Amino acid sequence: MAVLSKIAQDGFLTDDDLRGFVEQAFANEDIDGKRMLCIIPDTTRSMPMPAMFRAICKVAGPRAKKLDYLVALGTHPAMSDDALNRHVGITPEERAGKYGAFGIFNHEWQNKDALTLVGTIPEDEIEALSRGKMRQNAEVAVNRRVLDYDLLCVVGPVFPHEVVGFSGGNKYFFPGIAGEEILNLFHWLGALITNPVINGSKDTPVRDVINRAASLIPGERRAFCLNVTGKQTKGIFYGSCEDAWSEAADLSKQTHIVYKPRPFKSVLAVAPAMYDDLWVAGKCMYKLEPVVADGGELIILAPHVNEISYTHGHLIREIGYHTRDYFLCQMEKFAHIPGGILAHSTHVRGIGTCIDGDEQCRVKVTLATGIAQDVCEAINLGYRNPAAVDPEQWRGREDEGLLLVPNAGEILYKLEADRHA
Repeated sequence: MAVLSKIAQDGFLTDDDLRGFVEQAFANEDIDGKRMLCIIPDTTRSMPMPAMFRAICKVAGPRAKKLDYLVALGTHPAMSDDALNRHVGITPEERAGKYGAFGIFNHEWQNKDALTLVGTIPEDEIEALSRGKMRQNAEVAVNRRVLDYDLLCVVGPVFPHEVVGFSGGNKYFFPGIAGEEILNLFHWLGALITNPVINGSKDTPVRDVINRAASLIPGERRAFCLNVTGKQTKGIFYGSCEDAWSEAADLSKQTHIVYKPRPFKSVLAVAPAMYDDLWVAGKCMYKLEPVVADGGELIILAPHVNEISYTHGHLIREIGYHTRDYFLCQMEKFAHIPGGILAHSTHVRGIGTCIDGDEQCRVKVTLATGIAQDVCEAINLGYRNPAAVDPEQWRGREDEGLLLVPNAGEILYKLEADRHA
């Protein structure tokens, strides 16, 4: 199917623009009498979720036999009812009344009863898709709710991403509503390729694995892929999950990648409030690693962050933060650690080497958060007292090798020399 698109030539699209686009998208879509499930992000992704929720309910609600929403949590913590209401922009009274017919559910990645196996990707195919980096069978499990619907519709933004290249599209199924096995496989595949290589690239082995896994899901798949800055929308695309994502990623290349002429010795990344643990605040490192000079320092300023990970903290405390090569040179020691955990560790710590057990990290990563100094040191990260970090000391000093990045985590920074790499 052809991709429908709307891009603001000046400024951003309004809520009325989004509603009109949804009406146009569904005008020729056969949704009458069908059961429809929208796959949406949680609050760790910026987008005008209330506007899209209300538009889809208004346009598709009267036509569809059933319309529900499933939050693509991946392995993030479940959202409370109050948080879900705020996320989609409705009151408890509206949820019980006006929007009472529309279910809003959390994904349950650890609940085997909530998952269903939709197929297996054989090891020969994994080897081909990964371009020789991995060889193993992969069982593909997703939230079993997908079996109860005729049409699955992804609704989410597209940004540069450390594991898959660009987020969005079929990534809302994997890892959004997936089981552990396929999730751990492709996250480790992304780590093997490394963040600086994969982030901001469209054609990646990880995207190939995700698209192949998505092809095993029964029923039709569509996507609204948005290009957003904060809550403001520059463009929106509707079509197949693959094609709508592709066009949105092309726009994201223009709007979400900043090129700098030279690397910086010190980068201060100010994490937004939506990143409430290091598991997601680590995106500050993912998006800025390419512009930190060799031997330089990346500081994540997030006084509100007090946890390493609400879900995986115990495992990260066990292994700490290390380079990919640190794990590769002693994989037998970490065989019991899921690939997704190892991948997160390497992405936060950055690239480096490990020769005869001697780990050398390219840059220093320092936390100026609510996480105590002894914990930071135990997990192999630096510490600064957040109260003693003044962003004004970095502001306007790029010529001196200092870079300040407010609201870090969604815009990718790369070197000018890598623009055409």
